[in-house]
Amino acid sequence: MSIFKRFFTKEQKQTLDKGLEKSKSSFFDKVSKALIGKSKVDDDVLDDLENILVASDVGVETTVKIIKRIEERVAKDKYATTSELDRILREEIAALLSENSTPAQNFDLPAQTKPYVLMVVGVNGVGKTTTIGKLAAQYKAAGKKVVLGAADTFRAAAVEQLITWGNRVGVPVVSKGMGVHPATVAFDAVDFAMKEEADIVIIDTAGRLHNKINLMNELSKIKKVIQKHLPDAPHEVMLVLDGSTGQNAFFQAQEFTKATQVTSLAITKLDGTAKGGVVIGISDQFKIPVKYIGVGEKVEDLQIFDKYEFVDSFFSIQNA
Repeated sequence: MSIFKRFFTKEQKQTLDKGLEKSKSSFFDKVSKALIGKSKVDDDVLDDLENILVASDVGVETTVKIIKRIEERVAKDKYATTSELDRILREEIAALLSENSTPAQNFDLPAQTKPYVLMVVGVNGVGKTTTIGKLAAQYKAAGKKVVLGAADTFRAAAVEQLITWGNRVGVPVVSKGMGVHPATVAFDAVDFAMKEEADIVIIDTAGRLHNKINLMNELSKIKKVIQKHLPDAPHEVMLVLDGSTGQNAFFQAQEFTKATQVTSLAITKLDGTAKGGVVIGISDQFKIPVKYIGVGEKVEDLQIFDKYEFVDSFFSIQNA
């Protein structure tokens, strides 16, 4: 039974449980082996747990924080059994995530901001364009008027994929084809969204990290031309990361946060990996809210990130 208050529907929770199955199975297999023959949480148990957290792609810095919190709990309580360890872990990881995330929410938008400009960044292959398509579908299902901007003009596949998503979802896509400067597409997309009185315009951008200076200049140019329409735009810059890449996702987050001001994160492909711990580490180390996680192929499998439900699902194998 969950120790946290439920916000998800039963179907959403089942999807999340299934999506994190590989991560939690791998994690608890390692924990179970480390705890064989041990009854209390001592230095040896904590050393083993530290190694397991690092191996689960939580990251060294975040792992050290978690272990320190558990040490303090054990010292305060004087004695803690290994059977209590999963509960302590749940509570401390949830507390850590609470420090670096916003409350879970539905697909709402600020009433005073129209159109809401969401610029999406991320390297090729992380599921960036697919994430945009799924967001468009869910915003439309929530009654919002959506416009997409195909500003990843360096890859024909990206433009075509976004147009395909637009047709599938039934939302307009502003596209100028290949070779056009991304800023031009972004400018036209915002212009179109304003004329159509859209609620949100989501702009896809190129994902190239081989030259950080070019990336920085490109994203800066996109921001400047958007601000000719709306001085306070973009209202959100979302970085999409592939959770299955583990520590490589940390590297991408480092590079993109240097290149532009990232304000939210979407972490995809968690259903196909045992590296779900990367969500915890990235949230902690970059102090940027994780807004969405991808736990399957279907549109609704891009879920709003709820830190409590995430931690509950990650540890629910103990209650199966």
